[in-house]
Amino acid sequence: MDHMFDGIVLIYSVTAILLLLPTIALLAGVWKVFVKAGHPGWASLVPFYNFYILLKIADQPTWYVFLLFLPMANIVVILAALHGMAKNFGKDFTFTIGLIVFGFIFFPILGFGNAQYKNGDYEHSYDDLLDDRSMGIS
Repeated sequence: MDHMFDGIVLIYSVTAILLLLPTIALLAGVWKVFVKAGHPGWASLVPFYNFYILLKIADQPTWYVFLLFLPMANIVVILAALHGMAKNFGKDFTFTIGLIVFGFIFFPILGFGNAQYKNGDYEHSYDDLLDDRSMGIS
């Protein structure tokens, strides 16, 4: 019976480590993205305030933070914020998809990589999500 308990502890320990590593990578990546954009890294750890700062980084209206409480609208706002942030770091639509699907990989790439924050130096519109050029289609 003692060996069965050891096996269960091992399985839970390995699972905890496998879940903890991507979480740490995501937190470190978002922290570095905030710092690169000129905001304090600790702001990435504070719920709702971190989204407020993300909206500032993404050059989106900060009142969008209230839309987080509306079903379906929150999804659209999060996607728009991630796309705006990626654009402000000089990345395209495919990088936005990476942030959405594999954030624990793409946030550290953005934060620890050589991407520079452009502070809204691009001409953007809300049609960017549907723009063929931003999706790599000629």
